[in-house]
Amino acid sequence: MLYSLYQPLIRPCLFTMDPEKAHNLTMKMMKIASRSQLLTSLVSQEVEARPRKVMGLDFKNPVGLAAGLDKDGEAIDAFAALGFGFIEVGTVTPKPQPGNDKPRLFRVVPAEGLINRMGFNNLGVDNLVENIKKSRYKGILGVNIGKNKTTPIEDSVSDYLYCLEKVYNYASYVAVNISSPNTPNLRTLQLGDALVELVQALKKKQKELAEANKKYVPIAIKIAPDLNDEEIENICRIFLENEVDGIIATNTTLDRDMIANMPHATETGGLSGRPEFRKSTDVLAKINKIINGRIPIIGVGGIDSPMAAAEKIKNGASLVQIYSGFIYKGPTLIKNIVNYL
Repeated sequence: MLYSLYQPLIRPCLFTMDPEKAHNLTMKMMKIASRSQLLTSLVSQEVEARPRKVMGLDFKNPVGLAAGLDKDGEAIDAFAALGFGFIEVGTVTPKPQPGNDKPRLFRVVPAEGLINRMGFNNLGVDNLVENIKKSRYKGILGVNIGKNKTTPIEDSVSDYLYCLEKVYNYASYVAVNISSPNTPNLRTLQLGDALVELVQALKKKQKELAEANKKYVPIAIKIAPDLNDEEIENICRIFLENEVDGIIATNTTLDRDMIANMPHATETGGLSGRPEFRKSTDVLAKINKIINGRIPIIGVGGIDSPMAAAEKIKNGASLVQIYSGFIYKGPTLIKNIVNYL
C-alpha cells in the first residue's frame, strides 16, 4: 500500500523540494528505518528470489542499488528491506570531503533524468566501515571506492589501495570508481599506462589481503559511457590481462544531446537516468562482444523498467543496478524488474 502511493503522492511532494534537500530527507528517514528490525519492517516489501551466482558470489536476485545513493552506508538495512538483491554503498574516499559547491544536483523531469556534480561528498572510509559494522544486513554488499579531490592524480593509486585495505573485510566485492566526471582528471585513470598501474596495484594488494585474511573479495571496476571504441578495446584488454573480477558499465555521461533545450541541460556534471540508457547500453554491448563472457558485467545506466533491465541483460549484463529510475519510479521498480526477469 505504501509504495503504491509513491508516484501519485510521495514523489510529487519530494519533487517540490530542492533535489539535494529531498535526497537528504529521504536518507534521514531511511537511516531512522534502519535503526531496528521493527522500523525496518515498516519499509519492507516482499520480492521473490531469483538467485544468480556472479564473481563467485550468491546474489538473491539480480537487481542492485547503485553507488551514490547511500554514500556513507547509513541506511543499508532499510534499502535491503526494499528487496534489492545487492547493495552498493559509496563512493567513499580515504578522508572526509564536502564535495563540490551547491547547487550540485538537478532534475531533468521531462526526460526522467538527473544531473549531478556532487564530487564524492562523504564522511570518509573509517566512518563507512563503522556503519557497515552496525548493519544487520547479511546479503551482498559492494563498497565503491575513490580518491580524494586533494590527492594529485599521479598519487591516486595510494588512495585506492588505502580504501581497499580498509573495506576488504567488510565488503562482498569492491567497486573501483575511476569514471566519475566530477573529480578533476579522474577519468584519465581509465586510459593507458595509468590504468595498467592502478589495476596491477589493486590486484597485487587484493592477493596480499586474500592470503592474510583467508578470504577472496572480488574487484569490479566502474567505467564511463563516454569512451570511444579504441578506448573500450584497450580497457577490456587490460582487464583481461590482469584478471579483473568484474566490470560495472557505466557511470554517468557528459553527453547532452538527449536533453537539448530541456531544463538544466547546460549544467555541468554527469547525466543519469532514462536519457543515458542508449549510450550506456551501447558501451555495455561493445564490452560484452570483446569480453565474451570471460569477465562478468554489471549493467547500470538508465534502467527504469523491466524492459530496460532485460535489454541490459540481453546485451551481456549478469546483474543490473538502479538509481535514477528508482528516484522516479519508486521501490515497486525493484519488484517489477525481478518478477519480469
